[in-house]
Amino acid sequence: MKKTTAIRYQPLILSMLAASAISGCALSPAYHVPTTPAPAVYKEAQDWLPAAPADTLERGPWWQLFGDPLLNEMAASIEVNNQNVALAAANYAQAHALVAEQRASLFPSVDLTAGATRSGAGSASAPAGSGSTVGNQYRTALGASWEPDIWGKLRAGVAGASASAQASAADLAAARLSAQGELATDYIQLRQYDAQIALLASTSEGYQRVLTITQNRFNAGVAAKSDVLQAETTLENAKIDQITAVRQRAVLEHAIAVLLGKAPAEFTLAAGEWKITVPDVPLGVPSTLLQRRPDIASAERRVAAANEQIGIARAAYFPDISLSASYGYGASKVGGLFNASNNAWSLGMSAAQTIFDAGAISARVTGAEAGRDAAIAQYRQTVLAAFADVENQLSATRALMQQQDLYRAASTAADQVEAQLLNRYRAGQVAYTDVVTAQATALAARRALVQAQSDRQTTAVALIQSLGGGWRAE
Repeated sequence: MKKTTAIRYQPLILSMLAASAISGCALSPAYHVPTTPAPAVYKEAQDWLPAAPADTLERGPWWQLFGDPLLNEMAASIEVNNQNVALAAANYAQAHALVAEQRASLFPSVDLTAGATRSGAGSASAPAGSGSTVGNQYRTALGASWEPDIWGKLRAGVAGASASAQASAADLAAARLSAQGELATDYIQLRQYDAQIALLASTSEGYQRVLTITQNRFNAGVAAKSDVLQAETTLENAKIDQITAVRQRAVLEHAIAVLLGKAPAEFTLAAGEWKITVPDVPLGVPSTLLQRRPDIASAERRVAAANEQIGIARAAYFPDISLSASYGYGASKVGGLFNASNNAWSLGMSAAQTIFDAGAISARVTGAEAGRDAAIAQYRQTVLAAFADVENQLSATRALMQQQDLYRAASTAADQVEAQLLNRYRAGQVAYTDVVTAQATALAARRALVQAQSDRQTTAVALIQSLGGGWRAE
């Protein structure tokens, strides 16, 4: 390029350099994590002295606290096979790709073009040399365009996309925690039904023996036919309850199969030992909940993304500036295309500014600010709900611990009453209706104890989930 040409375009080049130098001025409001109420201690954590180390949930998979090898094996496969987790993982990958796409807008776009045309003048049917002209034109050019981020619009888009990607990462953690918690809960309830089925089978055997005794007494003429009918009714009701428990267990088995990404027909979970382990869950202070729970992290990152939308909307108040440059060759013959005399170049800058839009830009800015305020409200509501969730699980944990002891005492007493009344019935001292009542009470007490043991375990799972599980914010 000649020196005079460089001087001629010096103002344009300087303007391009100046635009590059001042690019990145931010129009988004300075972001601060919204304030939320954070109590010093949990209200329902009085006298809470967990035996497990305080870092148990941080360093290892939380489901291992229940000491069940089969549960450990299934929970570990959730991340690979569960389709809800796979969906969240795909959403995160998509959000991550959007960040890369937004970041690419900060750099110039370069393109290479090439073409060839054949044109002529005169009659298309006239023979060559009779006044018609035909010519060829070949060209190639390298061009570049760039929108300098003078007002920070593009960087706001990158920051917003990054915050959205971080929210998607938290959503992935939340989906994983939800699936793991649901698996643990379903598995515990399935084992509880195994215990119920075994209890009802044992009870039915006992009722069958009582029916035999009653039938013998009726044959001997010392018992009424109604006693036999009542004994048969009690036995059949116990069998009905057993069938119902089998059906409910099957529903849970199918649900576990789906959680593991398998068709129910391809999955079978054999009856096995129920490990009635209720772990002590380390609480930590309430403020750690803001970092541990993925749903809170997701809500906070969406506030940050909404905050960047304000900057993007405000950028419309300022002109859009774009820079372009190209350098290429054009010739009528391919052989001479790249001769120095056939080169051509250009530099350009354009700006566009909206003069009147009847307040549309202001409306978009106001809408973006309202969107940020809505995200802040959602974040604060999520935090409040999280604190309430922990308090609820702590209250339920304490109540169930006390109830289990009472259920155990009630079951022991009811068993004794049932045995005593059966002995007295054999001796002819009480009516059979007293035996039936005692049998029903004893069975209900046994089943209530099994249910209480299951409730304590599932509540422990819910408490771990409400504390954020083993997830940890990066």
